[in-house]
Amino acid sequence: MSKGRSIIAKFDRNTFDEYKFFSRIGEGSIGGKARGLAFINQVIKDYNLFHKFDDVLISIPRTVVISTDLFDEFMESNNLYGIALQDVEDEIVLEVFLSAKLPERLKIDLRKVISVFKRPLAVRSSSKLEDSHYQPFAGIYSTYMVPRSEDSEQMLRMLCSAIKAVYASVFFRASKAYMNATQNVIDEEKMGIVIQEICGNEYGNLYLPTLSGVARSINFYPLGAEKPEDGIATIGFGLGKLIVDGGVSLRFSPKYPKKILQLSSPEMALRQTQKKFYALNTDPASFSPQVDDGTNLVNLEIKEAYGIPDLKMVVSTYDHLNGVLNDGDANEGIKLVTFSGILKHNTFPLSKILTNLLEIGKKEMNSHIEIEFALNLNTPEGMPKMFNLLQIRPIVEEIQDEVINWDKVDYSKAIIHSKSALGHGVIPDIYDFVYVKPEMFDPAKTLEIAKQVEAVNNRFLDLKKNYVLVGPGRWGSSDPWLGIPIKWSQISEAKVIVEAGLENFRVEPSQGTHFFQNLTSFGVAYLTVNPYMKDGLFNVEFLNSIQPSFETDFIRCVTFAKPLTIQVDAKNNVGIILKAE
Repeated sequence: MSKGRSIIAKFDRNTFDEYKFFSRIGEGSIGGKARGLAFINQVIKDYNLFHKFDDVLISIPRTVVISTDLFDEFMESNNLYGIALQDVEDEIVLEVFLSAKLPERLKIDLRKVISVFKRPLAVRSSSKLEDSHYQPFAGIYSTYMVPRSEDSEQMLRMLCSAIKAVYASVFFRASKAYMNATQNVIDEEKMGIVIQEICGNEYGNLYLPTLSGVARSINFYPLGAEKPEDGIATIGFGLGKLIVDGGVSLRFSPKYPKKILQLSSPEMALRQTQKKFYALNTDPASFSPQVDDGTNLVNLEIKEAYGIPDLKMVVSTYDHLNGVLNDGDANEGIKLVTFSGILKHNTFPLSKILTNLLEIGKKEMNSHIEIEFALNLNTPEGMPKMFNLLQIRPIVEEIQDEVINWDKVDYSKAIIHSKSALGHGVIPDIYDFVYVKPEMFDPAKTLEIAKQVEAVNNRFLDLKKNYVLVGPGRWGSSDPWLGIPIKWSQISEAKVIVEAGLENFRVEPSQGTHFFQNLTSFGVAYLTVNPYMKDGLFNVEFLNSIQPSFETDFIRCVTFAKPLTIQVDAKNNVGIILKAE
């Protein structure tokens, strides 16, 4: 089973077959994401992980990488830089790119690829700048999922369109904003492409894995006996878009898989377990690349998956008559995604695999890491369960030398005091404090609030100033009922971001992957307070007593004459914002 899995072969359409697990087309750079895959592939080989766990195959998906020289050829032969570098709508950029032509020899190679790959395909960005130790560019560029078509010409057209759409995403406005923020020059960016088989099975017109997840070797929000170095994992039923977008999923420490806050009571499980899942629409007619790369993904209620065998492996059943949560799906009642069979009864050694991979990855990369993975537990009889490693990237930690003496901090001057803080050191030169008015917050109006937050951010962008941003619920959640659904580019100038719980609106702290990774890569402090649970402080009365520099229906900004004192201590998970002297 491991034949050819650890080798990056040069693509040869005459010899390419199912045993070529990782091949490259072209002579240029393969980009950061592909380098990460090559690294994972080598680690799997070096540590003999393929079959380390009984009845489990640990592997990367079958992969072909298109190197950056073909991107250069595509851009130059179609004269695309003229339009790409202009300040035009994303839709225009995409339209022009889709009408351009890929090199003919590449199309011939792709015909061979689709004759060997038998599953739907993920077409992912792999730029030269992605997943670096300093600027991970996580989630900035697009990923398109291409359904399987038995019509080879149709399949080729879809695959080519997906590749061109990924190329176009380099020049979308959010990408340009990120480039400006990171002081990179956009016309120097080079894009590779990763084409991978998608882990999972087809059920009717849906295709999905049993579960997807993200794991980190450091936990910024340890609970109880957990230590930061124990790591953290987030898993969900279906495609991983749920997790990277910050949706409701299950969060646990691989060292303590039976101690899960969300499952600590039936009432909490009802509120805080996964309600929706993502799957790929397998109808080829659904595939038409848009600026939103998830247009052919369907977002469904969990109850719509009741007929899918994989769901049975990951649910518990709530007995409302007795108020208890029973493992498995045998009983009548509401099905909740708890992964109890896996985490509690070890029907699959997920915790052991993650602990192992995080330790090895951290050691080999010499930094804290984040991995993305997908599992297919519903494999044919006699075949091992599939654990697919999709990505590895370093977690960027801004190193600062300031030593915080908490004994000398005057807590009476605190505007914010958090005991769940991410970041480290002193954050200087912040004069502006922007907050969502607690009395005006309405979960039904989070989309409106998001627009106002973006307008505020644009003000600070023009002023070239940073600010503190405070609001209820999860920043960056794709679910508007969990918080304010903004993207990183919409709060790019915030240097301190605070999730502040309200009395009637408390949400578990977010660690949405792409959003979170990009925030930490810029050294942005991230604080959580829940004053109504006596967890931290938010002195909104003090802020309300000051004349605002500007305000909207939902947002208020207070500007101080002197800079705020902002200190964060990652080792003790403590952060504080003090009144300006």
